[in-house]
Amino acid sequence: MKKAKGLSKASKLTAFFLILLLFFTPFVIVNAGERGVLMQFGKVQYQILGEGIHFIIPVVNTVKKLSVQVQKQEISAEASSKDLQDVFTDVALNWHIVPEEANVLYQQIGDESKVIDRIINPAVEEVLKAVMAKYTAEEIITKRENVKAGVDETLTIRLADYHVAVDDISLVHVHFSERFSNAVEAKQIAEQEAKRAGYVALKALKQAEAKVYLAKGEAEAQRLVRETLNTEVLAKQAIEKWNGNLPLIVDGDTPKIWDVSEFLQASRK
Repeated sequence: MKKAKGLSKASKLTAFFLILLLFFTPFVIVNAGERGVLMQFGKVQYQILGEGIHFIIPVVNTVKKLSVQVQKQEISAEASSKDLQDVFTDVALNWHIVPEEANVLYQQIGDESKVIDRIINPAVEEVLKAVMAKYTAEEIITKRENVKAGVDETLTIRLADYHVAVDDISLVHVHFSERFSNAVEAKQIAEQEAKRAGYVALKALKQAEAKVYLAKGEAEAQRLVRETLNTEVLAKQAIEKWNGNLPLIVDGDTPKIWDVSEFLQASRK
């Protein structure tokens, strides 16, 4: 009984000391991709703890760990184009906390969730509105790379003031109101029909020109024939086409056909 009670007291004491040890731990481990914000009695210190193990003074020092790895934030925002069309944009932003400024960021803003809510989301929405207002709805589609570059540059400058770096931004999806989309589709159809009609008209014009040129060619050929046609040419053509048979003569008094070749044979005899 006494041994059991002694073991029970020893185990309680061991547990108590373990709790004290955990509570008053004299060191802290900062994991890979993190920075430790060192505080003394709650006041942020200039020193930033890098990856690894660090000794601190229990109770006096506390450490807030912040991730400095690249994080992805997806944001949907609404803006207006230069020609006052509603533009709906889905943005994917890759960002990270500047490691050397983690302590200032935590002191001014807070942890990652507060950075997203207070800084990143409002900044993306405001930058999109400012950039989209410089382009018409058509230009937002045809000059998408310019729009993206403008958003990237403006947002990078804006977030740098809050100790956040922009790694990449993507305009995942840009679309407009249903009425505007229908109008664009109708315009495209009309342009296609106009091009088709122009092609048909051009084809008909070319065919008409071809017929005119053909008629002019035939008329010129006939004119040349008339100018070169004379008695000698006709005689020559008749001789070339004669098959050697003499013509038949029809007697007017009596209905009889005479063969000229028979007269020639008779005269030779």
